[in-house]
Amino acid sequence: MEASLKEVKDSIGAIHDYPKPGIVFRDITPLLQNHDAFKSSIDALKQRYEKSGVTQIAAIEARGFLFGSALAYALGCGITLLRKPGKLPGNIVSQTYALEYGTDELQMHENALTSNDKVLIIDDLLATGGTVLAADKLIRSTGATVAEAAFVVSLPELGGEDKLRQAGVACYTLCQF
Repeated sequence: MEASLKEVKDSIGAIHDYPKPGIVFRDITPLLQNHDAFKSSIDALKQRYEKSGVTQIAAIEARGFLFGSALAYALGCGITLLRKPGKLPGNIVSQTYALEYGTDELQMHENALTSNDKVLIIDDLLATGGTVLAADKLIRSTGATVAEAAFVVSLPELGGEDKLRQAGVACYTLCQF
């Protein structure tokens, strides 16, 4: 498993000074293009969660959809999409959250989850944790249980892992930079 996770980490690109000077953007595109690395990432997540009783994966727009759908298939569970405003038809529930400069919002269908669901939140990357905390609140507002939040990449220096743990949200990451 360690060799597989090294392959996952080694396949993640680093684009310097994007989207602005001083930022190192962690690019998952090379991982997605590498069959072995992508398979290893899904296999590692499947191994962690296959006996967890997860009934739904809540995937955060948009890159979380890529990992969430493959993992839902591998686990044999459903997937719930957490989207930005205006992207879902029908009745929705939403959660607003703070950004560095302003606010944003996550939405999902109001009947997507029930109190019988055990949910795994998934996204490609954990930075500051604000979006994931909003996802956690949104999911819990339905009465569903959040099992954990999972990520392919974490940037610990941005404080997201600590913020999630302080809020009582367990998290797991395949690799850190």
